[in-house]
This record gives sequence, C-alpha cells and structure tokens, in this order.
Amino acid sequence: MLYEFLYPLHDQFTFLNIFRYITFRTIYGGLTAFVICFVLGPFVIRKLAAMQIGQVIQIDGPQTHLGKQGTPTMGGILILFSVFMATVIWGSLSNHYVAILLLTILLFGAIGFVDDYLMQVKKRNMGFTAKGKFSIQVVCGLVISLLIFFSPDFDTTLTIPFFKNFSPDLGIWYIPFACLVIVGTSNAVNLTDGLDGLAIGPYIVASVTYMFFAYVAGHTQFAQYLHVRHIMSAGELSVVCGILAGAGLGFLWFNAHPAQIFMGDSGSIPLGAILGTIAVVVKQEILLLIVGGLFVIEALSVIIQVSYFKISKGKRIFRMAPLHHHFELKGWHESKVIVRFWIISITLALISLGTLKIR
Repeated sequence: MLYEFLYPLHDQFTFLNIFRYITFRTIYGGLTAFVICFVLGPFVIRKLAAMQIGQVIQIDGPQTHLGKQGTPTMGGILILFSVFMATVIWGSLSNHYVAILLLTILLFGAIGFVDDYLMQVKKRNMGFTAKGKFSIQVVCGLVISLLIFFSPDFDTTLTIPFFKNFSPDLGIWYIPFACLVIVGTSNAVNLTDGLDGLAIGPYIVASVTYMFFAYVAGHTQFAQYLHVRHIMSAGELSVVCGILAGAGLGFLWFNAHPAQIFMGDSGSIPLGAILGTIAVVVKQEILLLIVGGLFVIEALSVIIQVSYFKISKGKRIFRMAPLHHHFELKGWHESKVIVRFWIISITLALISLGTLKIR
C-alpha cells in the first residue's frame, strides 16, 4: 500500500525513492509484522483463554505434556493477521505473486481456522475428517497452482539442485506437481507443530532462506551470475518472506518454552502452504526438500510409522510419531529436542544456500 501510494510521489519528494528498494521494504515489513504480533500477543492470549479455547492433550502421548492442557491455541490467527497487514502495508499489491500469496493465506487459513473452530469452540472430538481436510487442501492447492501456471512470466521447468543444465519441462503436469508441493508442505509443517516453538523456529529459518532465493530470482544480474532462473516479479516475494520471518519471531516470543500460546491448525496449515507456494514461484521446489528438511523428516516419520504398523500388524519403528515425540520418550528434555531440531534446520538451510554455487 505504501509502495503504491508513496513511491509515485518520488519525483516531488526524492526521499520517497527509498520505497522502490525491496531490501528496505523487506526489513521494515518484517519489523512491522514483529511489532504487530508482539503488541497484540497478550490481548489474543487473554481473549482465547477467556473463550476457553485451549489445547487438548492426548493421554497416550508423553506425560510431560499433560501440563500443557488448556494452553490457549488458535494462535495462528495472530500470525496470519500480522503477515496480512504487514504485506498490505509494505508489499506491492499490484504484483500478481503477492496477490496469490494473500489468497493462499485466506484459503488455507480458512481451512485451519474451521478445523480449530470445530474442535475448540464447538467442542467436537475432531474437526474435519482426515480425508475431508486433505480433499479441501487439494482443491485449494489446485486453485493456487492454476493461478501460478497462468502467470505471465512463469514457466513449467524444474530447477534441479546441483545440476546447471538439467531442467525438465513438466508442461501441464506442473499443475498437479505444484499442488503436491503446496499441500505436502502444509501438512508437513502441521505435523511438526507438536512442541513449544518447534515448528515456528525452523519456519523462520526457511522464510529467511527463501527470502534470499526470491531476491536472487528477481534480480537480473544475480540470477545470471548464479545460474538461477530469472523471474522478474518474484523479487517482491522477498518482502513477504521477511514479513513471515518477522511475524514468526513475534509469535515465538509467546510460543517459546513454556508456551503461552499454540498456533494450532489455524497457523501451521496456512504457513506451510505459503512456504510451498513461494518455493514454486521462485523455482526452488525441489530444494524445499533440503530447506524444509526438518518438516520432511517429521512427515516421513509419521508415514513410516503408520505404514509399518499396518504391515507388521501392530509393531512400531519409533516409540511415537512424529519423530520429536520419539526422542521425548527416549528421555530427551523438550528444550533439548527443540534446540537440536533448530540446529538441524539451520544446517540444512546453509546447505541449501550452498547449492547456488555447486552446479
């Protein structure tokens, strides 16, 4: 909004020329999201507690979690509100990729909100059925994928890490592939959100990583030098990535152990979808397996556990899935699990950035 309103006046007021710089808007967009989240956090926590919207702890889980019973959840609305407002203020709303990301927030945010609402407000044993929620996610993912597919400066080739001259073109099949990336990331982040700050910490790391990828993809010289596919409009997504990181930091202030609030499906489902969408737009879809490697590991641990349980007729590979619960049941303190998983996430992010020069 500020970009559209103030930058056109830079001929009369030269200092307004600063709004055309993506780096400037990325920094202040992130700070704005952080401040909104930080200031509104206590109010949202009190409001959710007054409405008795609290976390329900499964009795068959780690016993150390029983103390979390009743902690306010649905905190994702705080993150999404901060991201949405900061993007409207600092982002270029005329950029079609920014518009697609805002739509992603609304669509997947609605899925997470309704799922939480059915459980927390209507006090049902569960929200959507697993198949029902997945089906709605796929429909929304296809909508977002189609909008990206028909964007004027987008192509359907894949960027394969470590290979400079190998970029297969998926053609029309790029649509279901993009949907898979978006929906898969949405569910992977959702499965990781099981400990205080466990999901939001790596999410901040992934957001900052894709902030660099988006900036490089949108910069002609940098893209050419690093042999990255140049997408002129993608540079604006670095502003959104900075905003996601800022909102994540603001939420982490209250979500750090011992957590005062949980994000719930209202946060984890749309945040994952946003990250997947950004990965698709900046043509680093495959690299998301490394950048978001921790989310992938957590999701795979659930898939492996469930599959082996069915095949072996009741046997388990892990003590409990997702993987973070396995280490808890092995005796690791919750804080140790969280910090070590953060370290893994940072390491994977650095490896992914290194792929820009290893081709």
